[in-house]
Amino acid sequence: MAFPESFLDDLAARSDIYDIVSRYVTLKKSGSNWFGLCPFHSEKTGSFSVNTEKQIYHCFGCGAGGSVYNFIMQIENLSFPEAVEFLANLAGVPLPQEDTRERDNRKRLLECSRDAARFFFQVLHSPEGKIGYDYLIRRGLRPGTIRHFGLGFAPDSWDKLMNHLAAKGYTKSEMRELGLIKANQKGGFYDQFRNRIMFPIIDVRGNVIAFGGRVMDDSKPKYLNSPEHQLFSKSRNLFALNYAKKTTGRRLILAEGYMDVIALHQAGFTEAVASLGTALTPDQAKLIKRFADEVVISYDADEAGQKATSRAMEILKPEDLKVRILRIPGAKDPDEFIREHGREAFSALLERSEDHMEFVLDRIRAKCDLETDEGRVNFLKEAAKTLARLSSPIEREIYASRAAASGSVSKDALLSEIERNRRAYQRRAKNEETRKLLSPEKNAQPASRALRYTDVKTARAEEGIIALLYREPEFAGALAAAGLSDGDFTSPFLQKICRFFLDQYRAGNSVTSAALSQCLEPGEMSELGRILSAPDQGDSASAGRDYIRILKESRAKHQPADGADPLLAMRDLHKEKKSYGGTK
Repeated sequence: MAFPESFLDDLAARSDIYDIVSRYVTLKKSGSNWFGLCPFHSEKTGSFSVNTEKQIYHCFGCGAGGSVYNFIMQIENLSFPEAVEFLANLAGVPLPQEDTRERDNRKRLLECSRDAARFFFQVLHSPEGKIGYDYLIRRGLRPGTIRHFGLGFAPDSWDKLMNHLAAKGYTKSEMRELGLIKANQKGGFYDQFRNRIMFPIIDVRGNVIAFGGRVMDDSKPKYLNSPEHQLFSKSRNLFALNYAKKTTGRRLILAEGYMDVIALHQAGFTEAVASLGTALTPDQAKLIKRFADEVVISYDADEAGQKATSRAMEILKPEDLKVRILRIPGAKDPDEFIREHGREAFSALLERSEDHMEFVLDRIRAKCDLETDEGRVNFLKEAAKTLARLSSPIEREIYASRAAASGSVSKDALLSEIERNRRAYQRRAKNEETRKLLSPEKNAQPASRALRYTDVKTARAEEGIIALLYREPEFAGALAAAGLSDGDFTSPFLQKICRFFLDQYRAGNSVTSAALSQCLEPGEMSELGRILSAPDQGDSASAGRDYIRILKESRAKHQPADGADPLLAMRDLHKEKKSYGGTK
C-alpha cells in the first residue's frame, strides 16, 4: 500500500523516534544523540544511536538503521504497511482510506487462516473428529485445555477444508498462499492437512498465522507444518508465546514440541514456548529477549535432545540471557514426566535446573575417561578452553574448582591453564580487530552484499552528496551547475536515493525519513541511516566541491574517449541549470 507522504510525515511527527525506541531500549544522552544497547544484536557496550533531530536510528555494531517506521518493522517483525498501522493505532490516528488493497489482502489471509482454524476445531468436536479428540484425551489433555489452545482435527479427506473455505468466498489462490491446499499434477488442488491433530500457531498479536499437524500413529512425517508465507516466518515466531508473554516474572521455559508446551501450560507452567519445527534461531532468541531475562531449556533427554540443548545455549547466550538446563530423570520429555509424576515434582525439577556451564562441563566429562591420565588431561584442556570464554572472574573461579576436582588437579593449576587460553583468545580477537581496521575498503562497503560498491572512492563521495542534500537541499543547485545528476552515480542504490532527493527538491518538498522508508528497501534504509549518522562536515562548501570533483573524475574515466556531442552536453547542462535554478 502506498501512503500519502503528508500522512507519513504527520504520523512520524506524532511518533517521535525517541519516544518509540525508548519503549524497547534504555537510552542515555551522549552529545547530541541518545545511545543504548542494540535490540537487534548482542552487545555489552551501547552502539545503538538515536538522532532526534534527523529522526533516525543507527547501530554502529550491526548496521541496523532507518526511520521510526523501520524500527517498528524490525523489532515487531512487521511489513511497512503494518508498521504504519501499528504507529497509527499507538497515536490514535485514522489510516487513509484510499488505497487499501495490500492491507485488505493481508486482512483476507488472516480471516482465511482464522476460518480454517475454526473448521479444524469444529471437526474435532464432531463425530468425524472423535478419533482425534480421543487421542488428545488419552494424552492427558483436559477439554478446557483443548479449547484454550484451539486444537482441531483435519479430516481424512482430499477437499473438505477447500470446499468449506470456498463456500465462505475464499479463493484457491488465497488458500494456496497460506499452504492450506496444494496443486496436484493434473492442475487440481487438494487439502494439505489430512487425518492429523491440528495446532494453530498464533502470533503475539493474537492472529492465527499458520498450523502444525501431528499424526496419531508412527507414520511419517510425524509433524507437518505450514510453509512460510507473508503472514508466517518460522524463525521469527514461537509456539504459545501469545500466552507465555502474559505471565509474571521474566522467565520462559523452552520446550521441544507442541504437546510438551501444552502439557506444561495445563500444569500451570504458562511460561512455556517452543520453536516451530526447526532448531532455535537467532531471531527467536531476540524475540525471547523481549519477554524474558532467564530461559530454562527443557528438551528431550535423548542424545538428539542434548545436542539441540547445546545448540540452543550457543544461540541464547549472546543475548545476555541467563540460561539454565532442566534435567528430566527417567523420562523422555516434560509431557511424559508430568503425566507420571505430577506438577509438584516438575516444579521441584525446575528449581534444581542447572546452570548452562555445568551442563557443558558434564558433556565434556562424558567424552573423557577420567579413570586414565590421558582422559583427565583431555578433559582439563577442553574445560580450560571453555571456561576461558567466561567474562566473569567469579564464574571462572567457581567452575574451575569443580572441573579441577573432576580432573584431580589443583584449582590454581587449572586457573593458570584457563588464563593462558584467555590471553590466546584476546590476542586473536585483537588481531582480527586490527585486520578489520587495516581493511578500509571492506569497512567502506555496505553490510548487504547486494548493495556493495564497485568504485569505493566514488561511492563515498556519493554518500557525502546524499548527506549534504539531506542537510542542505539547496546543494541540488550546485550539482546542477556542475552538470551532474543522479545519473552520474556509480552505486545504483545511492543513485535511487539521490533521484528521490532531487525529485523532492524540484517539487519544492522537504525530504523526510518517513517518506524515504516507503520508497526504500529495509537494507537500503539501514545504509542511509549509516550515511546520515556520520558526523557532519565542518565546511560544507569545501566538502561539496570535493565530492563534485570526484564524481566528475569518475564520469570522465567511464565516458567514451570520442564520439561525444559537445552541443548535446551543453544543452543538457543548460536544462539542469534551468531545472534547479543554478547555485544559490
